[in-house]
Amino acid sequence: MWKLLKRSGSSVSKENQRLITAIKTIAGFAPSNISLYRLATLHSSKGKEAGGFRESNERLEYLGDAILGAAVADYLFKKYPLEDEGFLTEIRSRIVNRESLNNLARKIGIASIVQYDQRNVQLQKVILGNTLEALVGAVYLDKGYAACKKFVIDKLIQPYFDLDTVVNSDTNHKSRLLEWAQRHAKEIRFEITETRNGRGREFSAQVMLSGEPYGMGFGLTKKKAEQDAAEKTCVKLSI
Repeated sequence: MWKLLKRSGSSVSKENQRLITAIKTIAGFAPSNISLYRLATLHSSKGKEAGGFRESNERLEYLGDAILGAAVADYLFKKYPLEDEGFLTEIRSRIVNRESLNNLARKIGIASIVQYDQRNVQLQKVILGNTLEALVGAVYLDKGYAACKKFVIDKLIQPYFDLDTVVNSDTNHKSRLLEWAQRHAKEIRFEITETRNGRGREFSAQVMLSGEPYGMGFGLTKKKAEQDAAEKTCVKLSI
């Protein structure tokens, strides 16, 4: 593939070579299948439509989201052997939430390779994290799970997240959501439901914004269920 690119003097070849250089910088290796990474950086606003299907990175984003979550879960599971699933879930959520991924993508240079309609000046602010997830999906398909997990841990998590800070930070998603609702004149309430199972009580919380349902959260206390629901709503609204 690389020899073919070097023999070709086309502009496409030059674009691919620039992308190869960027992937080497971000991931630490050269891609084997450059077309995967080209697709991973293609937002739907720039994709071509054919046969009712618009080419974009959305399928790779879906895959990368799952692989990223699994890699981070595996890393945290081994790093914190004495912590329960609630702790692990919360820390993973703090690492892979939309705001965190957008910031991470900006730091590693995703903005320089994402393809999108630049007439929409606000678009880049919200698509960088999605593109990062698509890139993880591309690495997984190109190199396999073991190499992809190593990329996630060695190039994304360890250099950019101080886990002591992540663990000790008190992210109040409910307060953030309430402030957003107030600014946008939205009526907000949490509908709480209590259920019982073999392990005891569990609560679910449904966020209602001006009568419309948004995030559904769960927890062993009402407060935790509300925080979970508020966090999911914040992600959905890109707050």
